[in-house]
Amino acid sequence: MATFPDWDSELNLCVDDYSLLTDLYQLTMAACYTGEGVEQRRASFELFVRRLPENFGYLIAMGLEQVLTYLANFRFSPQQIQALQATGIFTHASDRFWLILAEGCFTGDVWAVSEGTAVFANQPLLRVEAPLWQAQLVETYLLNTINYQTLVATRAARIRDIAGEAATLLEFGTRRAFSPQASLWAARAGLAGGLNSTSNVLAALQLGEQPSGTMAHALVMALSAMAGSEEQAFTAFHKYFPGAPLLIDTYDTIAAAEQLAAKVKAGEMKLTGVRLDSGDLVTLSKQVRSLLPHVSIFASGDLDEWEIARLKAADAQIDGYGLGTRLVTGAPVNGVYKLVEIDGIPVMKQSSGKVTYPGRKQIFRSFVGDKVKADKLALVDESNVLGSPLLQLVVKNGERLHRRESLPEIRQRTAATVASLPPETRRLDDPVGVDVEISDQLQELILKTNKRTAEAQRTQR
Repeated sequence: MATFPDWDSELNLCVDDYSLLTDLYQLTMAACYTGEGVEQRRASFELFVRRLPENFGYLIAMGLEQVLTYLANFRFSPQQIQALQATGIFTHASDRFWLILAEGCFTGDVWAVSEGTAVFANQPLLRVEAPLWQAQLVETYLLNTINYQTLVATRAARIRDIAGEAATLLEFGTRRAFSPQASLWAARAGLAGGLNSTSNVLAALQLGEQPSGTMAHALVMALSAMAGSEEQAFTAFHKYFPGAPLLIDTYDTIAAAEQLAAKVKAGEMKLTGVRLDSGDLVTLSKQVRSLLPHVSIFASGDLDEWEIARLKAADAQIDGYGLGTRLVTGAPVNGVYKLVEIDGIPVMKQSSGKVTYPGRKQIFRSFVGDKVKADKLALVDESNVLGSPLLQLVVKNGERLHRRESLPEIRQRTAATVASLPPETRRLDDPVGVDVEISDQLQELILKTNKRTAEAQRTQR
């Protein structure tokens, strides 16, 4: 079997590889469509979640920017086509299949909700309208980036909502993210979802942000062992990074805080913050606050929105939090990408527990003041539906219309969106989602499509 250079020893990823970053069945289906002569028929697919993760009242849509970059670079090189041919899987594929791969690029339209917007179950985050073979092939990558970034952005938004605006929230998840690429997406989604900064240096610099961090226990242990004391380790670190936050729980948290307090009081040290990474954070933070009343206390160690809520309820004296494992992992956002119309014909899936709604749809959101009142899911051509449409045209005939947004813009939209949600939707336990109504015309289309499908099944029998 043919391979690309260097692939035998390492799995690499670059923009040029994006078109092959897909599931095999996307390619086999595209080959089938081409063989049957229907590959250019206009198809509409919508990306949505059937249900929210447990105890999530909403999701924050994220990942559109990476989708647009992917679609702009969607094409197959001669080398990629040769590698596919060498697998032997496509022996019976038509010559035209290889021709459209060689000459094709994305030429369709994309409608999407803006990043930082709250969405609910069965609402499309994105719709692709394109020739069938193109709309099919892009599924895997779109789900990959939107599912993951939406998960992280939603967790970040929930954490910000619980921690409050004054808290400093840092993304520390690189070592726990599922891959190096995922760590970059997690950093971006975390910042867009409401966090202040990331420890991921590459992500921060690529995003035009300042990376943030403190130190690890290894530095304290190494310098203490060689220099003679924890205090000398702190002094050495401050020689190169004056005033930087110090990690004080390597040995005895309170003893370290007492030593630092004495130095600060004597004017021998300028200290901006300390970090606690273990132990009883409530008790320790209160003791440290009494010793270092004007120093920020930062906590880390497998924290999430529930743990932060518990710490705040117990009046823990914590000014900021480092978020890692539970931010970038956890219950997945199980987004799906389903065909809703082909060649002008509405279609729907009727599998038990996996029913989809037919037709191209729009979300109309209504407000009372600055608070979300309700959403209505309707067909795109309905003109009498009240509310603001959330899906906007971002790609037309393969050309990008949507300008690149800055992280502060998306972060601000996220904050405003969360603030607009009802309290019962924002709570952590047993949240109640915003009421989502189905328009009369969409309900009629569901019935008509069900009837048409049933008649077709009876005819086959």
